[in-house]
Amino acid sequence: MRKRNALLWVLAILCVVAGIGLARADLLINGAGATFPYPIYSKWFDDYAKNNPGIHFNYQSIGSGGGIRMFSNRTVDLGASDAPMTDAQIKDAGGQVLHFPTVLGADVVAYNIPGLTGKLRLSGPVVADIFLGNITKWDDPKLKELNPGANLPSDDIVVCHRSDGSGTTYIFVDYLSKVSSEWAQKVGKATSVAWPTGLGGKGNEGVTALVQQTPGGIGYVELVYALSNHITYADLKNHDGNWSDANLDTVTAAAAGAANNMPADFRVSITNAPGANAYPISSFTYLLIYPRYTDKERGEAIVKFLRWALADGQKAAAALKYAPLPAQVIQLEEAQISKIQLP
Repeated sequence: MRKRNALLWVLAILCVVAGIGLARADLLINGAGATFPYPIYSKWFDDYAKNNPGIHFNYQSIGSGGGIRMFSNRTVDLGASDAPMTDAQIKDAGGQVLHFPTVLGADVVAYNIPGLTGKLRLSGPVVADIFLGNITKWDDPKLKELNPGANLPSDDIVVCHRSDGSGTTYIFVDYLSKVSSEWAQKVGKATSVAWPTGLGGKGNEGVTALVQQTPGGIGYVELVYALSNHITYADLKNHDGNWSDANLDTVTAAAAGAANNMPADFRVSITNAPGANAYPISSFTYLLIYPRYTDKERGEAIVKFLRWALADGQKAAAALKYAPLPAQVIQLEEAQISKIQLP
């Protein structure tokens, strides 16, 4: 009896050890970066893991700047950024980076104007003047010209912006740099800038709270966030001089020109894009991938996931209020996947 019990204990211990071994065989892929694509990345990672047992993702939604830093330091397997890495950032990362656009999104200009009926209309130069502090009242002649007949009050304009570095900010100031030479010279574009005026809030939540709690407030937030939270935002005059509402169709229209003239490294800006229906503050968001992985299993899993994201993953975009990639861009990315080197 003692021998039988001892044998059972040995078998039990072996089963536990075997279970630990199986658990350790599961592959964990770590990523970090942009908050903007977090909702769709979360769904992608979850759906992919369900259909590919043994592969799991851990994604830290810390902002584009943080994602670029962790990617450059090689503390994650993949990074994520709404802004393509600069030449200097790529150099700091040892030149080891491939950009993969994943979906399209946009920034919108949210506002809180007491008594205003109808939707506010803004042009790029006027938005720049507001955020520069050149236009300080809602009944400024430039605003009245864009909104004839609107009951714009004489209230002060209160600018609200991000206090943290973000890809959302990069997209917004990249646009302002294109439509205002004064903005380009005085402020420029980066994930974090020295704001000439206004109040700072952390994340989309912080900026939204400031705008909603401050009569006369104006700020910028991500389209996905605005739609999900029913936030009022302005129509913008686009590159071709037409009024454009931010939605999936107008964001896709902004990518149409870039799709036909995509640079080889995919680092492209589609803010203020030409096109009758193009929404002017649109952008790709990117996964940052190493061109070489020394761990064959890890590299193969990432390659397989990328192919899935460009195919099945795109089907989930519209439901989560992202615009899917143009077919031409997907074809180019599929070709770039072959550049990833594995042992």
